[in-house]
Amino acid sequence: MKITSVKKKLRLTNKGHLSIFFIGTGSAFSKTLSQNNILVIKGNDHLLIDCGLKCFQTLYYLGVGCSDIRNIFITHSHADHIGGMEEVMMVGRYMTRRLANLIISKKYEAVLWNESLKGGSAYSEVKNGKNLNFRDFVTIQRPKLIDKEFREMMEVDVGSINIKIVRTKHFPQDAKSWKTSHISHGVIIDDKVLYTSDTRFDSELLDEVTKRFSIETIFHDCQLFTGGIHASIEELSTLPFDLKKKMVLMHFGDNWKDFNKKRIQGGFHSWAKQSCFYLF
Repeated sequence: MKITSVKKKLRLTNKGHLSIFFIGTGSAFSKTLSQNNILVIKGNDHLLIDCGLKCFQTLYYLGVGCSDIRNIFITHSHADHIGGMEEVMMVGRYMTRRLANLIISKKYEAVLWNESLKGGSAYSEVKNGKNLNFRDFVTIQRPKLIDKEFREMMEVDVGSINIKIVRTKHFPQDAKSWKTSHISHGVIIDDKVLYTSDTRFDSELLDEVTKRFSIETIFHDCQLFTGGIHASIEELSTLPFDLKKKMVLMHFGDNWKDFNKKRIQGGFHSWAKQSCFYLF
């Protein structure tokens, strides 16, 4: 893995290698960091994973507009992951007349539309005597369920990019397993990178994914205190060294530098770096 920074314009294509660009690395309430959303880029293909409130403001300063993003996957329904979707939808329908492609299961489509996005979009106009629906704003690409996995897992190709979508244990705090948690997902990218998005401490997830796939790097949610709905640096420190040395910590608070000694002592690879490419 090689890390490079972007100083001027961000390009959404490369020579064919897998690259992951961190638009932001911060937690939901960070004020000095952009929110933890990423771009996966490979050849002429790209995929935005999560689209938070600050996503397009950050991309604007890198020369990328909302309409440049063609493929999107949403891991779960918190505002730092879906807050930019209304802009995607409105720009596609009313400005560019070109709809973005949303990778989403049928079950989560109903949740995302009915419980988060419908109120600000469906009533924009009346079409054939009815309010608008989700497909008036985005095209839908369905991932396929993978049978006989250790937990619910789906798969889809976005051009040359393969992603496997795995259920995670994020919220509510008292949920005993991924089955009783609200819908949230991690992503396995090209069978070599695990991107957990937001998750509570879940050693089973890490054990099973690393058994099944040749994972080179784990980008893992890291809260700087213990408690709530995110994995803490203390909890992650209990993991085996072989896992931690692959682990790039992300989704942290503004005071992350105060925990650098703990990160080093814990044996973690590094903190994720905003506006940087991770090349594989």
